[in-house]
Amino acid sequence: MPTERLLIIGAGGHAKVLVSAVKSVGLATVSLGVADDNPALEGQLFCGLPVITPVGAGLQDADCFHVAIGDNHAREKQFRAALAGGAAPYTVVHSGADVAAEASIGDAVFVATGSIVAAQAVIGDGVIVNHGAVVDHDCVIGQFTHIGPNATLGGACVTGSRVLIGAGANILPQVRLGDDATVGAGAVVLNDVPDGTTVVGVPARPIQGD
Repeated sequence: MPTERLLIIGAGGHAKVLVSAVKSVGLATVSLGVADDNPALEGQLFCGLPVITPVGAGLQDADCFHVAIGDNHAREKQFRAALAGGAAPYTVVHSGADVAAEASIGDAVFVATGSIVAAQAVIGDGVIVNHGAVVDHDCVIGQFTHIGPNATLGGACVTGSRVLIGAGANILPQVRLGDDATVGAGAVVLNDVPDGTTVVGVPARPIQGD
């Protein structure tokens, strides 16, 4: 049986979660590698795997890749570079996640354990749906967005690209979050948030200077 080599890009905390999720699915036809651009990590063991540096060196032997970096902009940059290098993006859905058959999941998405992606939700490329997060029915999540642990998006919410939704935040149904918007941890968002705006609090309001 042929084996695909999956390269995990990034050797930080989020990558540890990603490796665990891959193992939870029990993919017998996938072998794992880890690469990072930090030269100090060369050859060190990460979750039992030797780190390859730089990322480009790891991609030379990879069939597919997943960028395990929490920062939205860095994740997008590495995704586009890896894609240009010819490797295929790889989506990881933890065995403990609940993803509706009617949901649409993009490339190189990570759906963590305990999270829910409901019917007719659309998850864009490179999105992280972290532990215990809920993406309700008919939501549309833009590329390279990060939905933090235990955050909840009500039905038909829409986000732009590279949105960061903090842990425990609640986005009410049909609210729209613009590109590069940030929602603080625990915030309750009642109204649309413009591009590049950071909102915090209950109810959520823009922070001074935004």
